[in-house]
Amino acid sequence: MTTFWSIYISVITIGTLAGCFWLVRYTMRVNPNEQLGEKELNHKWDGDLVEYNNPLPKWWLNLFYGTIVFAAIYLTLYPGLGTWEGLFGWTSHKQYEQEVEKAAAKYDPLYAKYAQVPLTELAKNEDAMKIGQSLFGNNCAQCHGSFGLGNKGFPNLTDNDWLWGGKPETIEQTILQGRNAAMPAWGPTLGEDGVKAVAEYVLSFTGRESDKALAEKGKQTFNTMCIGCHGADGKGNQMLGAANLTDDVWLYGSSKEDIIETITHGRNGKMPGWEKVLGKDKAHLVAAYVLSLSQDQ
Repeated sequence: MTTFWSIYISVITIGTLAGCFWLVRYTMRVNPNEQLGEKELNHKWDGDLVEYNNPLPKWWLNLFYGTIVFAAIYLTLYPGLGTWEGLFGWTSHKQYEQEVEKAAAKYDPLYAKYAQVPLTELAKNEDAMKIGQSLFGNNCAQCHGSFGLGNKGFPNLTDNDWLWGGKPETIEQTILQGRNAAMPAWGPTLGEDGVKAVAEYVLSFTGRESDKALAEKGKQTFNTMCIGCHGADGKGNQMLGAANLTDDVWLYGSSKEDIIETITHGRNGKMPGWEKVLGKDKAHLVAAYVLSLSQDQ
C-alpha cells in the first residue's frame, strides 16, 4: 500500500470516529434560551404540534461512547489504519503461519509414519483413510466431487477406468506431478462431413447403432489421424492419456453430439500437480484414499 492510500484510509477512519463523537455531543447540547425546567421546548407547528426535550437514555449514550472508545483502542493495538500494524504487530499472515507450524509439529510425524506404508496396505487402514478423506475433501472434491464420482470433464475415481493407469504408483505420480491431456481439434482439418464420419466409426466401437457406410469412410480417416493415440482397436494408450473408446466410460459425454463436439474442437484437460501444496507425505495418503475408492468397486 502506498503512503497516499495509507494516509487516505487513516484520515477517513479517524475522521469517522471523531465525527460520530461530535454528532452525539452536538445533538445533546443544551440551548440556554430554552426553558430548562420544562420538557417542552419552544418549538410549535400548526398550533398544537409540540417538540419535547426527551434525551436519549444514559445507558444508550454510554454504550455508544463505549463503541467509539473500543474502536480507538482496537485501531491502536491492531492493523486498520493504512500500513499501521498496531502495537501487537498482529497480521492474518502471521497467525496463519503460526497455526500451520503448530499443526505441522503435531501431524507431520503421523504423515511421515504413513508415508512409509505401501499404498495397497495403507488403503486398508481405516484411521489413515479418514485422514486421506479429509485431505481429499479439502483439495480434490472441488473437481472430482465429495465422493470421487467426478463430473463431465473430471474423471470418476471410483471405477477401474484410468486414462493414465490405475496402478498405485501411477496414481501417486498423477497427484504429485499432475497430468496434461490434449485432444487436438480436427474440425478444421476434416471438415464437417469428415468429423461426422469419424464420429460414426467411433460409435461402432461400442456396438451402438451407426451409419455403416459413413462409419466405413470414417474408419479410413481414423486409421490415418487417430490411430497414433487411440490405437487401431480404439482401446487408447495410458502412456499418452488417450481414452479407451470401446467401453462405456466417456469423460466428456458419449452421445453422438458430444463425440462430434470433441472431434471438432478437441479437448484440453489439466490435472494440476499437488506436490507443492500437499507435500509427498500427504499426497501419499490421498493416493491411498483414491486407490481405496476404486478397490471398493
